[in-house]
Amino acid sequence: MRVWIDADACPKAARDQVVKFALKRQFEVVLVAGQAVPRPTYALVKLIVVPSGPDAADDYLVEHAVPGELVICSDVPLADRLVKKGVAALDPRGREFDAQNMGERLAVRNLFTDLREQGQAGGGQGTYGDREKQAFANSLDRILTRLARG
Repeated sequence: MRVWIDADACPKAARDQVVKFALKRQFEVVLVAGQAVPRPTYALVKLIVVPSGPDAADDYLVEHAVPGELVICSDVPLADRLVKKGVAALDPRGREFDAQNMGERLAVRNLFTDLREQGQAGGGQGTYGDREKQAFANSLDRILTRLARG
């Protein structure tokens, strides 16, 4: 099994949590980023730095992740592409992307993008605290168990 991480936008605490699970369950972790990011010095963790450019890391993830693997990402359009390919996707706050919720997630994302562009809403996510870390760990455990069972 392999877990991919869109490392440019993933909080360090979530990356660290994935590595802890990987050490316990013995799976490979691949960090994909548009620039160098700190990489834990374990053999099961790899870093791939893609050429900079719009969506370069996203395109790499969609091209290389396969069904039966998991991608950690907060980018809704990326998650949509992965889900359509049959790859599991989870955001760092513990919300799984799936075929049933992708339409709603895309609509909400597009609405907030429009509101930000009109100056009617601020940008960015809230803090990444203990509640988000716990939700992520719980969802990660559930999805990894499901994927391991095939």
